Amino acid sequence: MSDAELAQLELFAQIDELVRRLHQWSQGESSWEPLNQSRALVRRLLTRLETLRVRLEAPLLVATFGGTGTGKSSLVNALVGTECTAVGRERPTTSRPVLIAQSGIELQPLNLPLDNFEIVRVESPVLRDIVMIDCPDPDSNDATASGGNLEILRRVLPHCDVLLYVSTQQKYRSARILDELDVAATGCRLIFVQTHAETDEDIRSDWRKSLDERYEVPDVFFVDSVQALSEQQSGRRPGGDFAKLQDLLTTRLAAVQRLQIRRANLLDLTSATLAKCRQQLGQFDPALAALEETLTTHRQKLTREMSRELKSQLSACSHLWEQRILTEVTTLWGASPFSALLRVHSGLGSLLASASLYRARSGVQLALIGAMQGTRWLTAKQKQRNAEGRFEELATLGVDENLVREARLLIGGHLVDTRLDVALVEPRPGENARLETARFESGFLENAQQRIDAAIERLAKRNSGLLARAWYELLLITFVAYVLFRAGRNFFWDTFIDSTVKVLPIDFYVSAGLFFALWSVILVMSFCRRLKRGLISEITAMADTMAEQKLTGGLFPDLDAALLNLHSDRRRLDEMSEACQQLRGDVATSSDLGSTRQLNAETFVATP
Repeated sequence: MSDAELAQLELFAQIDELVRRLHQWSQGESSWEPLNQSRALVRRLLTRLETLRVRLEAPLLVATFGGTGTGKSSLVNALVGTECTAVGRERPTTSRPVLIAQSGIELQPLNLPLDNFEIVRVESPVLRDIVMIDCPDPDSNDATASGGNLEILRRVLPHCDVLLYVSTQQKYRSARILDELDVAATGCRLIFVQTHAETDEDIRSDWRKSLDERYEVPDVFFVDSVQALSEQQSGRRPGGDFAKLQDLLTTRLAAVQRLQIRRANLLDLTSATLAKCRQQLGQFDPALAALEETLTTHRQKLTREMSRELKSQLSACSHLWEQRILTEVTTLWGASPFSALLRVHSGLGSLLASASLYRARSGVQLALIGAMQGTRWLTAKQKQRNAEGRFEELATLGVDENLVREARLLIGGHLVDTRLDVALVEPRPGENARLETARFESGFLENAQQRIDAAIERLAKRNSGLLARAWYELLLITFVAYVLFRAGRNFFWDTFIDSTVKVLPIDFYVSAGLFFALWSVILVMSFCRRLKRGLISEITAMADTMAEQKLTGGLFPDLDAALLNLHSDRRRLDEMSEACQQLRGDVATSSDLGSTRQLNAETFVATP
């Protein structure tokens, strides 16, 4: 197998994969009505593609298209070399599509509504690999009537593979014909023919300019159909552009090109449909952006409110956690002067109680001191139970229902604009607003306690680091060292050098002790303040995280899920559209065949 054949097989495999992805995408359901409409359009496309698959080996369908009196029937007669369809110069004579095929061609695989056709069998070299259809005019007087020409055209043209677009000097600027061509040309290769060469001027350059914006126009044929038919009937071979046109139909549209042409048409149809879907969905982008912005705003508002409540609840227990942090710090710090001070501060209540026991002189005083100590112990236990109760409150803390109702009203208006189902923001059956908006994980209580324990451990380690320890130990030892140095210098040096210098009095040591106590209190308060700042920072971060956790399901979980699926489906649609565009560029057809630049999916209206 040659490299070219392998490349062709790989290309066809990519097309098949694209079709498979389209099948998968079209089967989904969404709460968004425009997306369901786009899926319905893709399902119609897939029905059409399946028809093309069935017809892959059938002859190509070549149909004439053009205004009244442009010589479509005359051109068909000239191409097949015999008068097989009626002609008329001034008024329409083709009221029913005429299907011209060789006698041995099976018409059933073409999947055409054959009852709507007048069938003519003709033996002609041109019809070896193609079947021709002489179509009615789209601009005759009865075109818009029920069962008129336009309706017939829209039933027939979606089956065609190649359009012979026929026009004249008088008709080539017809707006109505161009509008119908926009609908008919999607999914077809195009051949442009100017007729009446015997009487009209050559307007091909101007015609090409008018077509170039919408269509790729590789060539325009300028022919005299009547003369060409006369030459063939007299046994002569026509020349000029008519001979080139015949050669195009007999060689460039041969069986070997059939598969590529149909694959290219398939990709054109697919690209047009996906572009139409993206255009329809893109109309709602501003409304969707406004909806998501409103959702984000209210979510942030509710998160801030819940974070404030959580912070208030957590801060109520901060003094207990400060005590735990201090205990953890002294454990990590080990034996040192400043850690001894921290231990004294931490166990100050117990020390005072112990000192009180030594001062007791009777059993009554001992009983009173024991009662006070028991009361203090019971109070500590009560505070601990209150702290645990705070966690229970955190677990059941909900969102302000007034804020939820406000959000539901505002978002409901956006849902109408985006055409999303308004039921997405309604409470679920059997749920009240608090339960709806305060969904949280089953382990929320355990998670909150674990967060506190982790924060205490983290703060203790942070404040027990080498730098922190060295700083506070240095500040404490510097004061002690100064007092000891001052006393030692006085006793061991000053009094020996100068007999008039007296030993420092007891007042000096009393003052030094008072200042040492004051300095110790300042250092301990500074350290505790440092712990408190760290704890407040941890509580703030914890409150924000826990608020986010409680709103993990979203303010309206059903709406969030619908938006997530919506964006996923649109992303898949964009990816398939880009893949289709790339494949369109890879599928090569004859350079003599034109095609549509601006694809139009409206042709599916006519798809049977």
